[in-house]
Amino acid sequence: MQWLNRLEEWLIGTLMAGATLIVFVAVLHRYAAGWPIPGVQDWLLTLNLGWAQELTIIMFVWMAKFGAAYGVRTGIHVGVDVLINRLPPATRTKFIIIGLSGGALFTAVVAWLGATFVWDNGAHHFVAQQFGWPVDDIPEGPTTPDLEWPTWMVYSAIPLGTGLMCFRFVQVLVTFMRSGELPHHDHGHVDGLPDEAQAPPVDFNPFAADDDLHPRPPVDRLGSKDKQP
Repeated sequence: MQWLNRLEEWLIGTLMAGATLIVFVAVLHRYAAGWPIPGVQDWLLTLNLGWAQELTIIMFVWMAKFGAAYGVRTGIHVGVDVLINRLPPATRTKFIIIGLSGGALFTAVVAWLGATFVWDNGAHHFVAQQFGWPVDDIPEGPTTPDLEWPTWMVYSAIPLGTGLMCFRFVQVLVTFMRSGELPHHDHGHVDGLPDEAQAPPVDFNPFAADDDLHPRPPVDRLGSKDKQP
């Protein structure tokens, strides 16, 4: 499923970068339009960026839904597992399976309800219109205030993102039942650095003395100690 992993990461990264860029341009436009620069101010005032906030909210919603699925796959979701880790291995395995199954069931229900809502909110009308079916008794659905996009397209993040999250729960569950391993994310890891460079520092205090009374004198590059006054 590497193609799905790459698509998931690409979608999240693109939405995050796009939302950040839109917010930056909108804020810059807001301040620059107030500067009394002949010609430039008039041109900036003709630009309508009132849709930027709405689009940014939509992009962050989509990013959050697919980011939740990414979190299940990589194990970055926060969980209180102090009690689980203290249980015997056999009991711990059962509770982990129950927890993953519960997550899959919950996200499946949310995805189904979301899909039903999207279908009744205008997706049914859109599909019927594309296939030439009669749409007299099918509601067209509302649109967003600024962009005037059909809201069913915006709300599609719920069934799509939550459905992917359900799939990730099942994927993790199957992997755990086969190998007994769960995805684990090291929050201290930095991509691009070798593992030895990310090793935790040694608990060493260079100012501590053997007798814990006086600090050791500093050592120069040649290894000789500086004289103490």
